[in-house]
Amino acid sequence: MFFRKIGVAVLIFGFALSVHAQGSVSSVIDAYRSYKDVGTISVNVPTVVEMPFADEFIERFDFAVLDVETNTFEPHFFKENIFVENVAISASTNPAVRDARSMLDGSSRTYTSFSLSSNTAERAQITLTSQSPVTSSKITTLLDDDVALPSSIEIHAIVNGRDVIVVADKKMEGQTVRFPQTTSSKWIITFTFVQPLRISELRLNQDDVTTSNKKVVRFLAQPNHSYRIYFDPDRSSRAPVGEAGNLASAKNVVTLSENATKSNPNYVIADVDGDGVPDINDNCIAVNNSDQEDVNGNGRGDVCDDFDQDGLINSQDNCPNHPNRNQRDVDSDGIGNVCDGVESRITERHAWIPWVGIGFAAFVLVLLLFLTAKSIRTPETVLPSEQDENQPPEDSQNISE
Repeated sequence: MFFRKIGVAVLIFGFALSVHAQGSVSSVIDAYRSYKDVGTISVNVPTVVEMPFADEFIERFDFAVLDVETNTFEPHFFKENIFVENVAISASTNPAVRDARSMLDGSSRTYTSFSLSSNTAERAQITLTSQSPVTSSKITTLLDDDVALPSSIEIHAIVNGRDVIVVADKKMEGQTVRFPQTTSSKWIITFTFVQPLRISELRLNQDDVTTSNKKVVRFLAQPNHSYRIYFDPDRSSRAPVGEAGNLASAKNVVTLSENATKSNPNYVIADVDGDGVPDINDNCIAVNNSDQEDVNGNGRGDVCDDFDQDGLINSQDNCPNHPNRNQRDVDSDGIGNVCDGVESRITERHAWIPWVGIGFAAFVLVLLLFLTAKSIRTPETVLPSEQDENQPPEDSQNISE
């Protein structure tokens, strides 16, 4: 019996671990847009292998390597060799920010932040400058997690000393914007935004630079195991992995043939507030508002707008149309005092109720006084005629004695 109980406990624990692992896997892979299948690898011992990604257009260089046999993620190493250097580009911003270089550092973990200081649309102008001209036809703007796309983008370039409009002010539909091929050493990109803007990477594609990029993902493959490599997520997604070997400088690395890319059927576009509107297009990214209502047409959803300019967004303001930073609410009805014209307390909505109460109390008091007075009576004098006729007189008693 004892060993049977232990066996049942082990089975339950194993099932719980399996469910937890499945939950962890699904929560990771739903961020990735594409994947490549790696069939069973012909190795006799654990071997470092690498999958090339030479011909893929990837916006975000994040990967997740799933061991199909164990349903767990493997540590990996992304390696990119650029045999011909791109032209170096520097960035400046207006308004000035101290972390402008973060947009060009090649890491999606860092970002440049542009704050929203008012209730109206803000503009951020980014100037990209290079020592020699760059020929380009597209620019990719990678955003930090939980950030909506800017409302619009406008691109100018200085060509032969003239200011040329490359992209007229237009609504942003995606993170990559394409335009007619243009050559310039100075590019001015202007974003209009109505929600906080954090740009992790700003990539101006260099069409005229002949490069030989070698992009590969390395991982340790086990004999008779098959794998699936997820890539190009729309947000940061880190897979839980165990300890990694020295993948960067591993010896005897086996290069796999580049397999076809497939769309991930489990991909779920980022929607942090769960309102059914993707983050990149949500006019209020952090507050659920599936209706996307925007009565004043300023590009910011009403639930995260601040109509009365008191520093509290409408969905958190107990009086959204009248400034009341203290949010005072005496009757605790959820409506601030400054706009609570009809209080919710019944005694304030019906002024006659207190008077009825006072009248009833007065009536009870008078009634009690009356009853008390009635119960206290003055003693009455007894007349001789009212004495008990059967009681013999005193003299009679004396005679008999």
